[in-house]
Formats: sequence, structure tokens, C-alpha cells
Amino acid sequence: MEVVLVRHGQPEWGPGGRLSIDPELTPHGRLQAGRLCQRRWGAVDHLWVSPLTRARQTVEPLAPHLGMEAETREWMAEIGPAPEWEGSPIDEIEALFARDGRHTVEEMWDGLPGAESFRDFHVRVVDGLEAALAEVGARRVDPAGAHLWHDPGEVRVVLVAHGGTNAVVLGHLLGLDPTPWEWERFDSAHTAVATLTTRPIARAAAFGMIGFGDITHLDPDMVTR
Repeated sequence: MEVVLVRHGQPEWGPGGRLSIDPELTPHGRLQAGRLCQRRWGAVDHLWVSPLTRARQTVEPLAPHLGMEAETREWMAEIGPAPEWEGSPIDEIEALFARDGRHTVEEMWDGLPGAESFRDFHVRVVDGLEAALAEVGARRVDPAGAHLWHDPGEVRVVLVAHGGTNAVVLGHLLGLDPTPWEWERFDSAHTAVATLTTRPIARAAAFGMIGFGDITHLDPDMVTR
């Protein structure tokens, strides 16, 4: 089995200096999304996308290129911001996130006031991921033990989502202990691609990473984070 993770293109976080909590792509982000079609994709069995605008706009050119429709998966949304942040001055929100890095680990798990906690976010993504993979035949051999899976064979799934969502997926499939700073462990550029594949282990299968941060579809001056 192969799982391919794509981060969305560059979003317009602060139009007019005010935060948009569900932003559209910038014109540059749309160019980045279009460049995904220049990659050699081969056969894709399932194309899943986050419900958020920036991810859906990223998959818009890719889905017809692959000759398929993207399936929206609610669990793939990025960690939920506080609704009252909508329209706030962007510099105030940036300062809020900068202060978050000085919190204790437990405070980081709790998240920022009014926003989805990282603890809840992690559970949402992991539970959604395992349910979705079970649909295509990949189930944990022992949910309470080693990160070994029943391998469904030649199944290829592409997920178009977010930095945080993709980082949680990567950490979980690789069997890493979760942290509330997954973004820092798996930092990737806009439209970067990561690829995991299963390998036979102990009469089951384990996921291994064969590619991360792949932006070969972008010219150097197109790369943003």
C-alpha cells in the first residue's frame, strides 16, 4: 500500500491585514497547485481532500488530471481556530502563536484559548485516518500494540490536506509518539509531497517513508512555506 500526502498551496491568510480562518489560495498558490499536475502520479485508487477551502482549491486541477473526483473527508481539516479570530489583525494572531512556543508541553496540548486543543485534534485525525484506511482494507493488527497493519496490497491513496494534519498522519503511520509540535517535526513547503509505503514485517506490514518534502514540481522561486 502507498499513502501520498500533499500539503495545500499558499493561502491568503491576511487579506487586508485581517485574518481569514478559512482562506482561499493566493494567485501564487493556484500556480503551485497547477504544478502538481506535472508530477508523474501513476495509478491512484483514492483521492481524499480536507473540507477547507485551501485544500479543495489545491485539488481542483489535480482531480481531473487524474481522471477522478476527490472525496471530502471532514477529519482531514487542519486544527480548528477560534471562530472569534476571524477578521482579527494578522499581527495580533502572529504574536499569539509566537507566545505559544513558550508554553509548557501540557499547555501546548491544551491549545490556544477558544481553539481546538491539540489533544482533540490528534484524536480526530488518528481516528478518522484509521477508519478511512480500514475502508480500503488496511487495519491495525493490534490497535493497542505495535504499529503493524494488515496490508491491502496494491492500493494507492492520495491525501490533500494541511501541514498539521499531514504531520499527525505521518507520525501515526510511522509509529512515533505524538507531540503537540508535530508541525515542527514534519515541516514542509506548500504543495510538498510525502510518500509512505508498506513493508512486510512480522507477518504483517509496517509503513516506511520513501519521500518527504518533495517539491520537484516547483521552480525554486515558487517555493513558499
